[in-house]
Amino acid sequence: MAGSLRFAFVGFRHGHIFSLFHHVVEHSVGRIVGICEEDPVAREQLNDRGISVTHTSYEDMLQSVECDVIACGDYYSIRGARLTRAMETGHHVISDKPLCTSLEELAIIRSLSLEKSLCVGCMLDLSASGVFLRLKELVEDGRLGEVHSIVFLGQHPLLYGKRAGWYFEPGKHGGTINDIGIHAIDIIPFMTGRRIVEVTAARVWNAKCKAHPHFQDGAAFMLKLDNNGTAMGDVSYLSSDRHGYTMPGYWRFTLAGSEGVAEASCTQDKVLLWDHVSPEPVIETALLSRSAAYLEDFCAEIKGAPNLKGLTTHRVLESSRIALLAQKAADDGVFPQSV
Repeated sequence: MAGSLRFAFVGFRHGHIFSLFHHVVEHSVGRIVGICEEDPVAREQLNDRGISVTHTSYEDMLQSVECDVIACGDYYSIRGARLTRAMETGHHVISDKPLCTSLEELAIIRSLSLEKSLCVGCMLDLSASGVFLRLKELVEDGRLGEVHSIVFLGQHPLLYGKRAGWYFEPGKHGGTINDIGIHAIDIIPFMTGRRIVEVTAARVWNAKCKAHPHFQDGAAFMLKLDNNGTAMGDVSYLSSDRHGYTMPGYWRFTLAGSEGVAEASCTQDKVLLWDHVSPEPVIETALLSRSAAYLEDFCAEIKGAPNLKGLTTHRVLESSRIALLAQKAADDGVFPQSV
């Protein structure tokens, strides 16, 4: 892909944004023409990484730098305003998840996307993992029959003291289902071909992070699928700090269908299938992962050749909407909620 797209970055308050930053360079999808960080401490950290800040005012960068894309990695509750302002000035946008922290903000983003024909990207990378691509293939090949039940575990380590301090500042995080649960909400339709039609139940609570009683380190929810099936899981910040991202349960999905059950996890390189024929579990190796798939799909859509099976603007906005609905259902204690 020719590197003709011009990217400007705003906000480096979450470590995920550095992955996008390096992907833009390494995959030759474009060039970086502006870097804005308004927070002085974050600016110092960028200097330590050898990244030169070009602007300390976001508005100044928008007005003075000619670019096609604004990429945002700021703290969660400011992202909606960051993306909205970028789109008002005619820029495509891409962000780490979540895009924003309210349904009202998302409605504005959606409206601007339609009105100005602008693409919206998001760093939703779970569906690009080779093990989940293989699981999707098994479903599409009918090896599980019709999928009726999904159980997932997406617990993360809290890493208190290492995780960015703004996570625990009131009003900046926006909720753990919206933060973590969006990955499950995005990948379930992708893997199964089933639509999510209801937030059946959702709960968030303060479990072990007693220093910040408002912070929702506990989070779990249940969804209804369009075939009357169910998906339910836990996306709490309750994993082991020492082992969190390496534990077998880190993004583990168990799919039960009319013809069999299959299970896959981010920490494994295979899918296990228990069907109605083989006396032993069938082991299927993972496919090749799609490195930086979310970025490639985003750039392709901007250039008028969207990957309709990939991460399109429509899918990003729909996954974000359902995640925000689930978060609101948990916050308000009001469910079920039709989506």
